[in-house]
Amino acid sequence: MSSRQEQFSGTTEVREGARFDEAALERWMRGNVRGFEGPLEVRQFKGGQSNPTYKLVTPGRSYVLRRKPPGQLLKSAHAVDREYRVITALFAQGFPVAESFGLCTDESVIGTWFYVMENVDGRIIWDGSFPDVPTADRRRYFEAMNDTIAHLHSIDPVKAGLEDFGKPGNYFTRQIGRWSQQYLDDSEAGRVPEMDRLVEWLPANIPGGDESAIVHGDYRCDNMIFHPTEPKVLAVLDWELSTLGHPLADFSYHLMMYRMPAMGTVGLSEVNLAEMNIPSEADYIERYCRTVGRDPLEVTANMDFYVAYNMFRLAAILHGIKGRVLRGNASNAHAKAMAANVEPLAKLAWAQALKGGASQV
Repeated sequence: MSSRQEQFSGTTEVREGARFDEAALERWMRGNVRGFEGPLEVRQFKGGQSNPTYKLVTPGRSYVLRRKPPGQLLKSAHAVDREYRVITALFAQGFPVAESFGLCTDESVIGTWFYVMENVDGRIIWDGSFPDVPTADRRRYFEAMNDTIAHLHSIDPVKAGLEDFGKPGNYFTRQIGRWSQQYLDDSEAGRVPEMDRLVEWLPANIPGGDESAIVHGDYRCDNMIFHPTEPKVLAVLDWELSTLGHPLADFSYHLMMYRMPAMGTVGLSEVNLAEMNIPSEADYIERYCRTVGRDPLEVTANMDFYVAYNMFRLAAILHGIKGRVLRGNASNAHAKAMAANVEPLAKLAWAQALKGGASQV
């Protein structure tokens, strides 16, 4: 079994700093979750970075709880109420997500907002090369991921009741502004030269064309639950960054796995794709475009910008994690290691910008 699989799979005792009043939670569940019967045992999932995630075990069934982390938080971060809304809407549309059971915005219960959802039985793949999957089956897992994100982008936000889930239009401009500001505001985490260059280059080089779809915002293999034995996605997890946005921003975030080394996250740039029976980047783009009805040549022509933007965005997220580590309220034991990737990822993002026409200054 791979080391990442060992590090992040399963649960552990609730970590120091992530504990709460379990009796208060049990009382809330008795009054708000239909069919709930205790007694309740609380475990914490090893994986999950931004919002602490817990497994709630009872004699009859298990649930999952997602909560805002305790302590000082950046404005608009850790929006568990948005997560709850989107998974509830998508479940009704037949998209693979966990069924939701209740949202609590009363901080007096366990100290922060939280929601409870179904515990989906399956497996999470923590290594993007799927090393524990038989070689003959590996391509089908990639096709399942590809088809699932294409399904998401094909759902009509109006029919799903999510037409006001984000602002329409100018998605790249707004997102670049948001993550630039979050990066610049978190002075405790420091400044990175490549990030400063990207703050200037990205808004001046946005490709033409504007559209909106429901986007996940953090779509990768370790944010989904696969069937225990089949190449099938049972549930997509971690919707904190979801909104209405440009589908190619969402797809290229997922696609950047092809251009990243395994630096504490999903990366395939050092993997022999043919030998591992993993589709090439070009094949992956072509399948997505065929499913959603896009021109793969047009998508490929702008991919350097899209990937530079997404690497910048991820570096800004990791920069925020670094700030939380320094402030002492990061929710995961591996947060310090993730924070160390800010500078390498920023350099890689700037390398994509150079491929996309940025000048070397």
